[in-house]
Amino acid sequence: METRLGLAGVRGRLLAGLTGRVIEVGAGNGLNFARYPATVTEVVAIEPEPLLGRLALEAARHASVPVYVVPGAAEALPVESGAFDAVVLSLVLCSVHDVARALGEVRRVLRPGGQVRFFEHGRGGGRAMRLTQHTLDRTVWPALAGGCHLARDPVAALRCAGLELGPYRTLSLPEHGPRLPASYCVLGTAWRPDGG
Repeated sequence: METRLGLAGVRGRLLAGLTGRVIEVGAGNGLNFARYPATVTEVVAIEPEPLLGRLALEAARHASVPVYVVPGAAEALPVESGAFDAVVLSLVLCSVHDVARALGEVRRVLRPGGQVRFFEHGRGGGRAMRLTQHTLDRTVWPALAGGCHLARDPVAALRCAGLELGPYRTLSLPEHGPRLPASYCVLGTAWRPDGG
């Protein structure tokens, strides 16, 4: 999937230019770790699933920046408030139990003016595709895909959390090929306002 769907390039764009302390929420198996730029001084990688956490620990050993893998949930990040320059969200908002609470935690751990880098999939396509996404969410998809939901709107959720949206773009994966319920993605940046 990294090469066929173009995820490797997306991951590179997601992380380009980051600096300072970064927290990656829902780090999965650690595929992002090798792509952090040298300007990042530390990555705290939160992963709730034990098997993925073990894979992330192995990936952290080979990263060119210091990466610390910590068990925890997006809705209760086990770190201090205002301690991070950036938060990375990469294909995680689809599967958290409480999106609003998770993004409240993102806002809490960011320093004022800190940035959120996000690459998420969510609702998209025409009326028939959106109906398909909602139907799958209410039936089999979450059980088959580790709690993933297809019809969430990550951009609206970031706005509702009081984060200021910066540039973002929609994209489809695969870029050239059939549009599937999980094909509709968004890649971008948001900020915690300086005053809050």
